[in-house]
Amino acid sequence: MAQYLEFRNAKCKDCYKCLRECPVKAIDVRDHQAKIIEDRCILCGHCTVICPQNAKVVHSELDQVKALLASGQKVIASVAPSFISSFRLKDFTPMKIALAKLGFADAEETAIGAQAVTQKYTEQMRTGEYHNYIASACPAVCRLIQEYYPKALKYLAPVDSPMVAHAKIIHQHHPDAKVVFIGPCIAKKREGHECGYIENVLTFEDLSHFLEERNIVLDEITNIMINPKGGSANLAKLYPVSHGIIKSFPTLPEGYEYMSVDGPDRCSDALDHIEDLHHVFLEINLCKDCCVNGPCSLEHPGGSITATNEVREYVNRERKELLSVQEEVPVEVDLTALYPRIRNSSMPATERDIEAILHKTGKMTKEDELDCGACGYATCRQKAWAVYNGYADIEICMPYMRQRAESLSYEVIQNSPEGVIVLDSEMNIVEANSKARELLGIRETNVKGRPALDYFKPVDFMIAYNEKKHVDSKNMFIIETQKYVDLSINYLEGQNVLFGIMKDVTESVNYDKQISKVKMETLTTTDEVIKKQMRVAQEIASLLGETTAETKVALLKLKKTLESEEKGD
Repeated sequence: MAQYLEFRNAKCKDCYKCLRECPVKAIDVRDHQAKIIEDRCILCGHCTVICPQNAKVVHSELDQVKALLASGQKVIASVAPSFISSFRLKDFTPMKIALAKLGFADAEETAIGAQAVTQKYTEQMRTGEYHNYIASACPAVCRLIQEYYPKALKYLAPVDSPMVAHAKIIHQHHPDAKVVFIGPCIAKKREGHECGYIENVLTFEDLSHFLEERNIVLDEITNIMINPKGGSANLAKLYPVSHGIIKSFPTLPEGYEYMSVDGPDRCSDALDHIEDLHHVFLEINLCKDCCVNGPCSLEHPGGSITATNEVREYVNRERKELLSVQEEVPVEVDLTALYPRIRNSSMPATERDIEAILHKTGKMTKEDELDCGACGYATCRQKAWAVYNGYADIEICMPYMRQRAESLSYEVIQNSPEGVIVLDSEMNIVEANSKARELLGIRETNVKGRPALDYFKPVDFMIAYNEKKHVDSKNMFIIETQKYVDLSINYLEGQNVLFGIMKDVTESVNYDKQISKVKMETLTTTDEVIKKQMRVAQEIASLLGETTAETKVALLKLKKTLESEEKGD
């Protein structure tokens, strides 16, 4: 299967905006990444426009077209009439010249095919066979009806789109030519690939890049604009604006009320109630304000309002210059189209399946089904169907996830053996668990919003906030409870709050004090013993000193006596 659109994984940010806006929920969000469900996607391109991260990638065929032009084959461009607003031109001549410079053998407005399609509509409506008649040049609308509104298929005009009709006309006159369609639509890529008459499809964005690469400036070509004279005005050039198909009829066939519907929501409303309408001609476009607001249009100041005005001025200017409107154009090709029912791989879920999935996200009763749309689906039951088909993770339910996270965080905080206290930038209490209240001597149960200063001096918290850093405070004494705590404070930058954890270290501090007291008492006792021992030692030494002196005197006397006796002998 050819791929026309995809997402950049790295840029997808879990916002679910594309899923909320997708008219057919053709987006699978798994593992925090959005993916296109190809067999459900109608390629309206709405997701590419509303994605805040520009995460959508439209596959370009520009390289193939460059190769085709370089091959020497005859290549003719079919240019959607909304080129007037995207490229801010007044006439087709500058575009034709620019495309010739790029290597195209010729270029024509797709409005040629649109004119033939309008005539085919007229022929069919005049038969009176159609209770209601749905006309659309939008392949996304046709795919929407084929896949999601089969009851409306019998009202869908069995006529080729202007792009296919024009390609058939070109091939009739140039059998050897290759046709490249250029327009603002992504869905045309699949239609061109499947119809067999279109070689490649370029978006206006592709063409803008191509012109820039080749240094071709349309404003310079505009200065030599040449308006063709003769012939008749082609009202089908109004196709890209609201009511454009209706206004393309020179004379409206009788027997119908004519209505124009554009935008995903209005299209769905109209198709949901198509059976309630009677003899209504419905012009339907999936893009709001129609093709001038296509997903690959070039943006300009004024948006689709200015673009609509520019296209209308273009047609009115041609009408004034050519002075006539062609009532009928001979069409020699068969423009009959078949739009068969298309079935995707999605499976219907039983009520039992839906209920089982709802219960897993805490939705036990009808009142629990909030239908908030945060997950991207309009109702909880639609989300359950997506889970059943494997298009969404069951956890993608914002109220459920928030409730579970809050419940889990509440239980963790409240049952923590440590004191937990959270202060805001104004030093007011955001949260304080029971342990923190116990340590601080706070008797009130609900202290949220109360100034921390009512209960303790938040000096360390102020330091942590002002310096935006982690702060530790050891053995902080709390007078109210006579407790000692170790306080660890972290500044949570993303939430601009201070998260404090208080550990009761009273026993440890008291034990350390007791040990210190015992040590001091021991040191005092030891000192006294040492002093006493010193006194005893000194007394002993004194006594020993006196005895030794007396002994010495006696010995000296004895020595002298012996020496005297020895000399006498």
